[in-house]
Amino acid sequence: MTAMAGRLLRRTCAATFQLRSRMALPRSMATMEGIPTDEEQATGLERRAMQALKLGKDPYSMLKPKEYAGTKDDPHIVPCIGQKRLVGCLCEEDNTAIVWFWLHDGDAQRCPSCGSHYQLVHHELPH
Repeated sequence: MTAMAGRLLRRTCAATFQLRSRMALPRSMATMEGIPTDEEQATGLERRAMQALKLGKDPYSMLKPKEYAGTKDDPHIVPCIGQKRLVGCLCEEDNTAIVWFWLHDGDAQRCPSCGSHYQLVHHELPH
């Protein structure tokens, strides 16, 4: 009786193992290959930002701004959605005082203290 029970148990276990190996493992809906990527599960503004970054754009100013020389030929670029913007200039690297001035649309303007040039550039909001 015990030999017969052992064989029955082995056959049942083998049959169960074969059924489980044939069953499909749970997969993600997006790739059917496992865990979805950030791009596949992003929605809304996050998705827009990721698509824009793929195209080389920076719609929400998330990346570090490009460095400019601050000269008249290569002024610091200041994005703005209006006609003027308040700008703060740290004239020296270790300076603790900020020089504030209004930057208006048009040609590059100089900082009243150190002479660095800044230029206002119209910036469209992405949404």
